[in-house]
Amino acid sequence: MLSPLAIGISAAAGTIALSGLAAGGFAYAAMSPGSQLFGRTLTAPANAPRGPGELALTFDDGPNPACTPRLLDILARHDVRATFFLIGSFAQRQPDLVRRIFAASHLIGNHSWTHPNLALTAAPKVDEELTRTRDTLQQLTGAPILYFRPPFGARRPHVLRIARELGMEPVTWNAMTTDWSEPSADAIAAKLIQKIDRFQRRGRAANIVLHDGGHRGLSANRNPSVNAAAQLLARYRATHRFVTLEAWSRPHPGATTCSN
Repeated sequence: MLSPLAIGISAAAGTIALSGLAAGGFAYAAMSPGSQLFGRTLTAPANAPRGPGELALTFDDGPNPACTPRLLDILARHDVRATFFLIGSFAQRQPDLVRRIFAASHLIGNHSWTHPNLALTAAPKVDEELTRTRDTLQQLTGAPILYFRPPFGARRPHVLRIARELGMEPVTWNAMTTDWSEPSADAIAAKLIQKIDRFQRRGRAANIVLHDGGHRGLSANRNPSVNAAAQLLARYRATHRFVTLEAWSRPHPGATTCSN
């Protein structure tokens, strides 16, 4: 028969284990791009008639006056439209660049005002971050902002609820590398190619994240990411269909220099 001390130790161990499981479950739900536990997010279609062979290039943390213009030139040469998730405070400082992105028929999305971890942010502040960014981008483009990507992919139920109340569909991804810290464009492209080809074999599209900006400063060096994007375009332009996120979501009313 177990002693009271042994029983107490066993109970404490069980409580700690359950707490660990709960913490792990919360972290997965809040941070994993594929998790739908806190609510649905748009990733990429699986087993859809048009899904295999479709690629969505998405760029986070811009607009970046150092690198975004060159990226726009590369996309134009390949006649490809992409999705840009812009930080509101940067967009306010670079209105002409925001308008250039929009004029080139790229899709613009909301990436919050200051790029906080929204899973750790109270609801009123989340509302402020998303509303201020949405309003700024809509004023600059004259078009509704219909998509939202949480910084770091971090969300809780109230984050997704607020985004939807503001008329935006939450978006995560299924293909990303640490391109923000990787100095080699070849390494970035190789890792993404591996993911894209694996999804292709599984009959799934790829929602690709690269960074044309950096949330810690307006003019981050994103040469490797821009060059990796050029490699992906050169590799897949003839064999895959590049789309913006509206191709994969429900219809919405009204939707529609960096050195080498």
